[in-house]
Amino acid sequence: MKFRTLILAATLSVLAAVPAAAQPPSPASASQGPPAPVPSLPAPGSQAPSATQAGKPQPTGTMAFCGYTIGPPAKLPPAGSGPVLYQYALCFERQGGTSVIDPQTYIYYIQLKPSQPSQDRWVPYNDLTEQIVLQDFKRLWGTNFLDDLSIETRDFVFSNGVVGKIVIYNMEERQRIKIVDYVGSKKVEQSKIEEELKKKSIAIRLDSFIDPSLVRRVAGIVRDLYAEKGYQYAEVKPEVKEVSGGPKLVHLTFNITEGPKVKIGKVDFLGNTAISDGTLARKLKDNKGPNLFSFMLGSGTYKEDKWGDDAEKVIEYYRQKGYVQARVGQPELRVLEDSTDGKTRYIELQIPVTEGRRYRVGEFTFAGNKVVKSEGLRPLFKLETGDYYNEKKIRDGLKKAQELYGSGGYFEFVGFPDLDFPNEPKPGVGQPGAQPGEGDGAGDGKTTTSSAASAPPLAPAPPAAKSDAPVVNVTVRMEEGKQYFVNRITFVGNTTTRDNVIRREIRLFEGGVFNTEALKYSVRRINQLGYFKNVEGEAIDVQKTPGADAKVDVKIKVEEQNRNQITFGAGVSQYDGFFGQLAFQTSNFMGRGETFSVSLQQGDLAKNYQVGFTEPFLFDRPITAGVDVYRQDIRYINQFTQSTAGGNMVWGFPVAPFARIFANYSYQRVKIKDINSAYLNPTVLQANPFLRDSLLVDLNGTTVQNGTRRIGKIGPSFIYNTVDNPIFPTTGRKYTLGFDFAGIGGNTQFMSPSMDGVWYLKVNNRTSIGLHGQFQYIRPYGDTKDLPIFEKVLLRGQYSIRCYDLRSVGRRDPISRLVTGGNKSLLFNAEYLINIAGPVRLVLFYDAGQVQDVGHSFAWKDPVTQTTALNVLSPDAASILYSVLNPITSPFQYQTSTIGQASAFKTSTGAEIRFFMPVLNVPFRLIMALNPQRSGVLDNNLQPEKLFKFRFAVGTTF
Repeated sequence: MKFRTLILAATLSVLAAVPAAAQPPSPASASQGPPAPVPSLPAPGSQAPSATQAGKPQPTGTMAFCGYTIGPPAKLPPAGSGPVLYQYALCFERQGGTSVIDPQTYIYYIQLKPSQPSQDRWVPYNDLTEQIVLQDFKRLWGTNFLDDLSIETRDFVFSNGVVGKIVIYNMEERQRIKIVDYVGSKKVEQSKIEEELKKKSIAIRLDSFIDPSLVRRVAGIVRDLYAEKGYQYAEVKPEVKEVSGGPKLVHLTFNITEGPKVKIGKVDFLGNTAISDGTLARKLKDNKGPNLFSFMLGSGTYKEDKWGDDAEKVIEYYRQKGYVQARVGQPELRVLEDSTDGKTRYIELQIPVTEGRRYRVGEFTFAGNKVVKSEGLRPLFKLETGDYYNEKKIRDGLKKAQELYGSGGYFEFVGFPDLDFPNEPKPGVGQPGAQPGEGDGAGDGKTTTSSAASAPPLAPAPPAAKSDAPVVNVTVRMEEGKQYFVNRITFVGNTTTRDNVIRREIRLFEGGVFNTEALKYSVRRINQLGYFKNVEGEAIDVQKTPGADAKVDVKIKVEEQNRNQITFGAGVSQYDGFFGQLAFQTSNFMGRGETFSVSLQQGDLAKNYQVGFTEPFLFDRPITAGVDVYRQDIRYINQFTQSTAGGNMVWGFPVAPFARIFANYSYQRVKIKDINSAYLNPTVLQANPFLRDSLLVDLNGTTVQNGTRRIGKIGPSFIYNTVDNPIFPTTGRKYTLGFDFAGIGGNTQFMSPSMDGVWYLKVNNRTSIGLHGQFQYIRPYGDTKDLPIFEKVLLRGQYSIRCYDLRSVGRRDPISRLVTGGNKSLLFNAEYLINIAGPVRLVLFYDAGQVQDVGHSFAWKDPVTQTTALNVLSPDAASILYSVLNPITSPFQYQTSTIGQASAFKTSTGAEIRFFMPVLNVPFRLIMALNPQRSGVLDNNLQPEKLFKFRFAVGTTF
């Protein structure tokens, strides 16, 4: 931008630089506004006649400039008057005489008022007029409409010798954008660029004035987007071209040359001696070198914008090892080679490291703590005198201290370590490298420096002796703040759930101490309800109470999540076959937190009729009480049908935070029918005595006792649950200990202890790890010699080992090949959960489990057996197959022999897409799995289990 001096007697001008278009306005005249230009007069830019001849002003006939023609006024000012302001005009000569902006817009900003000859009103042209002209200049330039602006005056001499001043506003408008595009952008979509600009509140709008600084900023953002993808050599060059359709209209193009993608071929740390390159390289997160998983994890690409975070991680590691003064510099990129197609450039990251010395802890003290004594704080910091300094232990201690103070209402508490190096040289004033004021009067060797900058120079002091024992004294400085109390607790967003349902989960009390740990505990309990979307972040609003001292208001914002399921229709599943269903289930009945369900289902493989009700807060106390009755038929393909009718009652009591004890009593009548004839084969029954009691049949396969089992059992259990969310968990643990004792009513006696553990570990905001382990055991007692077949231990399909058929993993009869189950099992599951978008998760899993029976212990290997017919000389394959599938009518006798070993653990591994259906309120799952260790497992059609399986399921594995 350039400016000319403003000369207010002959010429007044100030210049700048940029664009715009419309019709040229007429100069403002005395009475009727700007007169229309006269085309027949001299062309714009011609010079008016000289105002003086022989030193004496000569009258001006007409004056032509910028497309305007100005003549004398109808009336003249009084003779002998000083200069008067005759007219002003807007001139757009440098852009073809037309303007883009309506001229009336500019007139709005101009405060200059010309004379009105017709009314004999004359405005003197004096210092005040010049000040108004200056202000007009500032206002017009401040509109940002103009690229160039100058103001000049011309003299129009009236016939009586009075000089009339004409003020001309010479303007060139800024260019306007008609088209914006990005040329050459392949790796970064234009939609991604626009999204990033929107995030930064930047927009290049069509028909807006071009702004060079904005154009440069957009080009920088585009380069940054390419750098994030590893294109460090990308070039973005803006280009402005005029377009037809009007003056000052331009086409803005960002020409992008992507260049090669920068890949890290090698990482080399320079200057490190105490810690190896490999160890330091593993601390890098975003700028890792190449590895086996680079193609999937995106590692190996250089990301300059992430280097600061990576450098901090390396420094953190050094400070955990005692290298308090370690430093990591900016890496140098050394080009190794380019790929043959020129699309990839491999570089070596040369990272300078200054390790410094390794320090041990000297004195460890506290300062500023008044509420909690140092003796109470010291055990929180697991760092002793003589230990190598470890900053992580300091941070962990400060976190525990914050929790301690927060539980007492001191939620503004902050703490930080202050390090002092007693054996290091202490620079004095005037020493080489010392800043003015450093070490002034203190001489304590602290890393902080004095702010005094005006101390007189002193003679250089000799440096202090340097010790060979690097020691750092740690002073943890505390700012405790005030103790706060709770004023009000309110809830927002609970349109269905009643306030008292949420309030009973809160462990803060109005008028009590503001306990931050109790608040965290309360929020976890609210999330465990499953009634709302996860409460976190800004949803927990703590504000100091206006007008009150040391009080806070707590507001918890919730968003209702539909917990009512109304289901009707028909479908097909592995478990139920073809089925029709009508059901209603809610875990928040009438917004009171009660669970109510009613279900009617009729299918090929399953029938289920059930009604249940659970009250979690009986009599407004944290006592769980529930009851349900049901009738259920389940057909296990090629095995039997289990028909069950019964009911349950449950009571639960809290015993500790997140822990409850339950007592359950159930009574059921179970009948096994539609039994596969292979189970009733006298040979099978003779070889497997427990089947007779299990199926309530005699040696001939005839039903006894009407084939009905009556089971009454009590089941005490203990549950500890800190899992943060029942649908999409990310953190927490759940432990379940149970013991079923059957024999209180009915004709079946057995006992069955079980243990179950679930762990969720959050990796980052998008991923977490889930682990599950389970042990089951069951044994009969009393008059019951053998367990009912439906109580035998089995591992059941997608709810234990995914992609195996139901009742397929367990002890198997060697002759009929049908599963008979076992008396104990082990199950392990591992999941890596990745949030894709919204309610969709990708789950990578690995399942392993085994079932053993009486007389068999858990083992890594199981024998592989082969059963052969004995009483035939050379049975053909068809006869053997008939014999195995129809053992009752087969004439053969059998012998089982061991032919090898196989893994006792049956495994399944793969991936599943898990998505939450808001209407049905259950997770749906698409499971794809490999079953590598499947030897000896048959599917429900008695065929060897396949290596690859696909399943559709509902719910979760654990």
